[in-house]
Amino acid sequence: MHENCNPNDCPVSARVDTLKDEFDRYRDGSSSTHRQMFDRIRALEQSGATLRTKLDGMDEKLDALTTTAQTLAAKPGKRWDGLADKVFWFVLETILLFVAIKIGLK
Repeated sequence: MHENCNPNDCPVSARVDTLKDEFDRYRDGSSSTHRQMFDRIRALEQSGATLRTKLDGMDEKLDALTTTAQTLAAKPGKRWDGLADKVFWFVLETILLFVAIKIGLK
């Protein structure tokens, strides 16, 4: 304080007190705001962890479904391969039987 200023009637002192009170209000408000922001961040992190767990479970189920679909898709192909193999041998046996009959009749 200035030496010419009366401590009981100093306009600067009143203004300093007002600024101090205002600063305290801002500090309390910002503390509350920071607390709310950190609570929201914490909630988002927990939500993200939950989503990550669900996605991991979905990935495992999707892998199992993909394996099952591939197995099921391969079965008809195996059936057709088996059928084609049997038809081939049937035709070959028929031809051989026909040749054997022709040779045996002459």
